[in-house]
Amino acid sequence: MFEPILVPEAAAIAGWLIALALFVIVEAATVNLVSIWFAVGALAGLITSLFTEDLLYQLLVFALVSAAALAVTKPLVARMRGRKPAAALGLERNIGRRAVVVQPVRPGVPGRVRLDGVDWTAVCDTALDEGGECVVTAVESTTLRVEPANQPAAAGV
Repeated sequence: MFEPILVPEAAAIAGWLIALALFVIVEAATVNLVSIWFAVGALAGLITSLFTEDLLYQLLVFALVSAAALAVTKPLVARMRGRKPAAALGLERNIGRRAVVVQPVRPGVPGRVRLDGVDWTAVCDTALDEGGECVVTAVESTTLRVEPANQPAAAGV
């Protein structure tokens, strides 16, 4: 059927080690699971080269193991990438919440708002009067960017 392509053991080991190293380097450089499957296949090809000098068998094992590794890990990776982003932590959790204006806020002139009993410096592109409600749209260091509360927000004051 096919003539075996015999490769001396030392040459085969060197070739598979080089292939393995290249696949690992590419994977480390991209961090996107681009060649990890081929690295696993190259390792299998390396192990196969210890038992046979026939390059065809080594390449067949490389291809089959690479395909199996891809088939096994692809659904896992897809599930991990499809996960929802982590819940907002720290100050970002205040975005979308309502606050009460305790010192008037004018365009270009910061004022003060109270959120959960804490007074914050606030900026807004429109004027907000004392006692009015606003919604937090962003957190910039220790300053809240707010806008008038025209619609219901996520949480209370």
